Amino acid sequence: MSTQPAPATPVVTMRAARIHDYGAPDVIADDVVPVPHPGPGEVLIRVAATSFNPSEAALRSGALRHVLPLPLPYTLGWDVAGIVTEVGPGVTTFGPGDRVIARLDTGGAAAEYVAAAADLLAPAPAGLPLTDAAAIPVAALTAWQAVHEHAEVSPGQRVLINGAGGGVGGFAVQLAKRAGARVLATASARSAAAIRELGADRIIDYTAQPLPADLDAVINLAALTPGAASALTPLIRPGGRLVSIATPIPAPAAVHFVTRNDAAQLARISALVGSKHLRVDIAESRPLRDLPEIHRRSEAGLTRGKIILHP
Repeated sequence: MSTQPAPATPVVTMRAARIHDYGAPDVIADDVVPVPHPGPGEVLIRVAATSFNPSEAALRSGALRHVLPLPLPYTLGWDVAGIVTEVGPGVTTFGPGDRVIARLDTGGAAAEYVAAAADLLAPAPAGLPLTDAAAIPVAALTAWQAVHEHAEVSPGQRVLINGAGGGVGGFAVQLAKRAGARVLATASARSAAAIRELGADRIIDYTAQPLPADLDAVINLAALTPGAASALTPLIRPGGRLVSIATPIPAPAAVHFVTRNDAAQLARISALVGSKHLRVDIAESRPLRDLPEIHRRSEAGLTRGKIILHP
């Protein structure tokens, strides 16, 4: 009688958090769908975790449908961390068993498996739990491009991170500090201690204190009223930089940008995390079935930092 183990039964279906129409958080369904197959240039990833980004709530609600229309039904999840289980034709850069992270521009990571283009992937950081690595791609890429490409932060500058309590803010504080800046950060009482631990030189309670002036750069990460957005302009010294990823700022010198995918930058960020030069701050870790609740809490202003969701 053979003692060889029986071959594993292929996984053919999986669970995925999908929306079939725009609406309130209750439109997020826990669906059973076929496991995708990697096409040319793609890999199949067994998802260890995805993470929640507040902009995904706007995507789900339909607030972004005119700029980012979705092919419905749509599987949520832009951030992914997981293990490659299969590669499609033409893939030579990654193979089965590799630990990877990626930002998926078309979503799909809020599931047990996802097929992704191999050229979007970066190695996951060494020494970091793979689930925690899901907090990196969207938030850290956004912070990197804000700090280094648009604000061009350099040693000795005074930099304000406005709205530092979210996932992008934690990375932006660290990257600006690593660039040699004196980092000032606005944060709520709920986020202040965490932002201070990440390296902010001064925490400003924006509900009770005026914002500082004579700044070399302001990086705005908060959704603001037009009046509040305009009030940031006088804080910048002549020649300073004003960068916003949320509300556009009505000033000739202000930059409003949308983060681009960049696997090379993501690999550099991953290496900094692996060498412990950059921290990943995880606020919560929850099962994927809790995603509707996370959307509800986010829209009520009751979340902070990065929230990990695991299948």
